[in-house]
Amino acid sequence: MTASTTRHDWTLQEARALFNLPFNDLLFRAQTVHREHFDPNEVQVSTLLSIKTGACPEDCKYCPQSGHYNTGLEKEKLLEIEKVIAEARVAKDKGASRFCMGAAWRSPSKKDMPYVLDMVRQVKSLGLETCMTLGMLKEDEARELADAGLDYYNHNLDTSEKFYNHIITTRTYQDRLDTLDNVRRAGMKVCCGGIMGMGEDEDDRVGLLVQLANLPQHPESVPVNMLVKVKGTPLEGVEDLDPFDFVRIIAVARIMMPESHVRLSAGREQMNEQMQALCFMAGANSIFYGEKLLTTSNPEADADMQLFRKLGIRPEQREQCATEAQEEEAIAEAVEYEATRHLFYDASRESA
Repeated sequence: MTASTTRHDWTLQEARALFNLPFNDLLFRAQTVHREHFDPNEVQVSTLLSIKTGACPEDCKYCPQSGHYNTGLEKEKLLEIEKVIAEARVAKDKGASRFCMGAAWRSPSKKDMPYVLDMVRQVKSLGLETCMTLGMLKEDEARELADAGLDYYNHNLDTSEKFYNHIITTRTYQDRLDTLDNVRRAGMKVCCGGIMGMGEDEDDRVGLLVQLANLPQHPESVPVNMLVKVKGTPLEGVEDLDPFDFVRIIAVARIMMPESHVRLSAGREQMNEQMQALCFMAGANSIFYGEKLLTTSNPEADADMQLFRKLGIRPEQREQCATEAQEEEAIAEAVEYEATRHLFYDASRESA
């Protein structure tokens, strides 16, 4: 068995044994696996934009967008499509290869979908990969998004099944797994990970990784978030996660899912350059950059590029349209939809 054999039969005991390796041994093993599948000095860069903020009916205890908590966050309308496209152009100019759009919904309504699908088509016409997170998806909704050209769908499991009910009660763990299954059946790629530092124990952390690694197909992107404690949420006073434990999580994720992009997501603003460098050594090869991740702050893009220069890292480049004709066809399709759609409506008035 090679260092990076892809498996879907991991046990908690095996994952725990990896997590408990001496730190240098764990990082060496993770870096060895990483080099078998990726250029160790390339990092995929994504930008995330909130296309509808606040008033979410879910009760996720970490989230300032939940309507259950008073965090001072103002709810916002569904963004005008022109503004989304302008933000996507800026992201591409700054080096992003993927543009991710998130809406604070339990699931998209029929009234939402035409606007969302139009956003996908027009962002894709810019030559960017597209990703969305809109809550739970039914089979038909997943097919519509796939037909519009959506590349990735993000739907995190957040934590282990054992700890899940301590964090969320308004949707079940199986609801999340069902959405992932619908995304896969529609032919889209999966972006799925979790949040560390919510008061979970080590078994919950490795349990989440076992759940992800034992899916029939590993997620193409595995975002690993470090909790950003927001005043007004139930988790605002939770104990800080030890930085070395977070790096260990990155390393174990890399070993267990050798072909996935492992992404440093929320919480990077609290990480110094040295901690981020250790995460890259441990196998992280994707980041979100920009001033915000939905509603929480994130290192500015210029600071990220400075760190990249210090480490000799470069942004990963995605393949563009294979031919000029394909690119022209994508742009023409976007123009056609532009001529027939409305700009926006007040989605914050809806209950979901």
